[in-house]
Amino acid sequence: MKISQRAQHIEPFYVMEVGKAARTVADQVAHTDAPMIFLNIGEPDFTAPPLVQEAAVKAIHDGLTQYTPATGLPELRERISAWYDSHFGVAVPASRIVVTAGASAALQLACLALMDAGDEVLMSDPSYPCNRHFVSAAEGKAVLIPTTAGERFQLSADKVQTAWADKTRGVLLASPSNPTGTSMAPEELRRIHEVVSQRGGITLIDEIYLGLSHDETYGHTALALDDQLISINSFSKYFNMTGWRLGWMVVPEALVPVIERLAQNLFICPSTIAQYAALACFEPESLAEFERRRAEFKARRDYFIPALNALGLSVPVMPDGAFYAWADCAAACQKLGVPSSWELVFELMNRAHVAVTPGRDFGHADTGHFIRFSTANSMAQLHNAIDRLKVLLA
Repeated sequence: MKISQRAQHIEPFYVMEVGKAARTVADQVAHTDAPMIFLNIGEPDFTAPPLVQEAAVKAIHDGLTQYTPATGLPELRERISAWYDSHFGVAVPASRIVVTAGASAALQLACLALMDAGDEVLMSDPSYPCNRHFVSAAEGKAVLIPTTAGERFQLSADKVQTAWADKTRGVLLASPSNPTGTSMAPEELRRIHEVVSQRGGITLIDEIYLGLSHDETYGHTALALDDQLISINSFSKYFNMTGWRLGWMVVPEALVPVIERLAQNLFICPSTIAQYAALACFEPESLAEFERRRAEFKARRDYFIPALNALGLSVPVMPDGAFYAWADCAAACQKLGVPSSWELVFELMNRAHVAVTPGRDFGHADTGHFIRFSTANSMAQLHNAIDRLKVLLA
């Protein structure tokens, strides 16, 4: 069977590959006194809150399971619009909001709507690997620009201006970012958007961790800049609905019918049950619970990052959002006699029974010396993981 060049050029998602290996080891040690601790997947240990679960059951019971408009339930678009107003003080008309089958579908729709074969999109290195593959799937090319800790591992306007070329179509940013948990300073984001706009390009920003910001300096949506920027968001992270596969995008008014046409053909509509359930995310009781959980994520960060630093797994930039720690593991590699983070994650997995993610997933700029920890696990598990790492690295 002949495999397409497009499929052959998509690299493995190493987070998932490592996860498969970790589950194999986990089965072997499940009944020991040191079962596997999974700090490799960016998935909250919290699930959808009670009102959301109840709304899903009610939707099924009431027979609300048939197709919705391709752009999503009108009432859900209105609820999301109201959330932007109440949470961020930004007016985002419901008419610009398209509900999608997860943020992944939103990114795919955006790339297919805006990119032609050969178009180039500037992205930071490190960055979330699937984002560049959405560009590749649309026959575009992701151009990774190395970033540093001094830049918070984010693009700068100067670097965007320098890298801009004849085939550049725009930028794909992420704030807060996976794998670093760092956000863009609002003033730098504004400068980048100005550079892009002056060249007739697209500013596309992944904001799926926006609700999980821990620093007032950064916890602002880019949609405050103007109505031509495109934002991708999700119910997975802040709203704790990962497996429900529900997200949304905010686009310029003129782009809505284009996205709708693509969505009709590619997805028909997002999950109807998930949409009716998501309406309950915006009830006061649910919002209070999400904020309580956000505070718990911050408490985990505040414990875990200093503990990693003390072990020599240095986190060069304190994450201001999301639930990740991007740790320099060069000293740990040297101590355990392995050449890079790829081999290190298997040492940690097999010897400490702690699963983490190697840096190779996230780019090429010195990522072989980094590993990503997910702190989306209980405080007890994080303490246990640190204790095991301390023994291994002593």
